[in-house]
Amino acid sequence: MTHRRHATRADNLAHGSLKLTETMMHSHSTADALILYGQPFTSRLLLGTSRYPSLHALEASLVAAQPAMVTVALRRQLAAQGDADVGFFDALKCRGAALLPNTAGCHAVKEAVTTAQMAREVFETDWIKLELIGDDYTLQPDPVGLIEAADILVRDGFKVLPYCTEDLVVARRLLDVGCEALMPWGAPIGTGKGVVNPYGLKLLRERLTDVPLIVDAGLGVPSHACQVMEWGFDAVLLNTAVSQAARPEAMARAFASAVEAGREAYLAGPMPERDSAHASTPVVGMPFWHQDDYRAPEGAAVPPSNERA
Repeated sequence: MTHRRHATRADNLAHGSLKLTETMMHSHSTADALILYGQPFTSRLLLGTSRYPSLHALEASLVAAQPAMVTVALRRQLAAQGDADVGFFDALKCRGAALLPNTAGCHAVKEAVTTAQMAREVFETDWIKLELIGDDYTLQPDPVGLIEAADILVRDGFKVLPYCTEDLVVARRLLDVGCEALMPWGAPIGTGKGVVNPYGLKLLRERLTDVPLIVDAGLGVPSHACQVMEWGFDAVLLNTAVSQAARPEAMARAFASAVEAGREAYLAGPMPERDSAHASTPVVGMPFWHQDDYRAPEGAAVPPSNERA
């Protein structure tokens, strides 16, 4: 009887713990939603849809990552001819993913604006990831053209997410023309190097505290995503890191976990970094000498400290 009572009590505790955990997870996901142009998203991971080895790999990756939005290229839709292309868009519709068309491949303001307007008609959305490339070698955005195109599109009613660098002045100009969120790169597209200018990216985060910042491009492994989320960035956008992995589905799941872990760490308030060691074990009251109070005889060697972490 006693054993049964203890077992029942343990079951009740476990059930209560599970309910509490579920409640905490639900409240955290709703209270800490990513807000873009006034719209909440429960996920802080955005995923690209190009260069996957197969349609099945893409579908599996979407299920594993559960992204807030998926990027799509207008050029692919216009060039769609075969069953595979039709299946691609059917898969996105079935998953109920929010679409984020982009202007990939555009080099001129007029070209980017026209592509965005066509994408709005084709995909029936006013969201646009604005890409305007200024250098074909690094795929670095053209800052002057980007600001001009963003100004035109915002006035035309678009929700513009501009792909930019960590340049603070350019970022402010994009905000001035009406962009409510920015997508600074971590490194050139497709390099997988991780953040190449931590100082510049951190400075951008520090100066634009109230602006949603989504790190886009250059992240190669989940630790890169976790790192920028720990710095306080609001989300990350991935494509090549997942699509070109040996196992895209597994990598998508790993990135999703990394983004969540990084966000949790940021909200938890990481300890400050120090240049000197500080013992983690309390030593007050221990029956040993304290190095600060010890005075060795002249010429004698000073014994090592007894403080251990």
